[in-house]
Amino acid sequence: MSDNVVRPSVGAVAVGDEIEPMSVHVDRARLVEYAAASGDRNPIHWDERFATSVGLPDVIAHGMFTMGAAGELVSRWAGGAQYVRSYSSRFSKPVVVPHEGGADIEVAGHVKQVDEEAGEAVVELTVTHGGAKVLTKALATVALARA
Repeated sequence: MSDNVVRPSVGAVAVGDEIEPMSVHVDRARLVEYAAASGDRNPIHWDERFATSVGLPDVIAHGMFTMGAAGELVSRWAGGAQYVRSYSSRFSKPVVVPHEGGADIEVAGHVKQVDEEAGEAVVELTVTHGGAKVLTKALATVALARA
């Protein structure tokens, strides 16, 4: 992380502040790469025939991939992953990744709580795919810079 990154700071962050949204594109090749890197080689994430045989509409993204993609928004806003103190969410719906075109995960966030004494902010994320929430209760606690 560069030294000239502007981090959110105590006194400058307020409840309700919006974080610039982002979109994360995922395709089958990225899922195969993630499977290799994570060790999660479950065929529901890369084999369409297998995924549909177990009742899924198509291949689905790894839940942890989706959570990590959403966490990127907070990490960027915080000035780096090292400033994210905690992050949690619940999986509410899978991200279906068709062979043609892949899928987009839309991530938005806002400051839900600020604790100036602790120098922290809680960010609530809204994570959707195709208009449906794929993560719920997605919250991250971020260490704020002190002036």
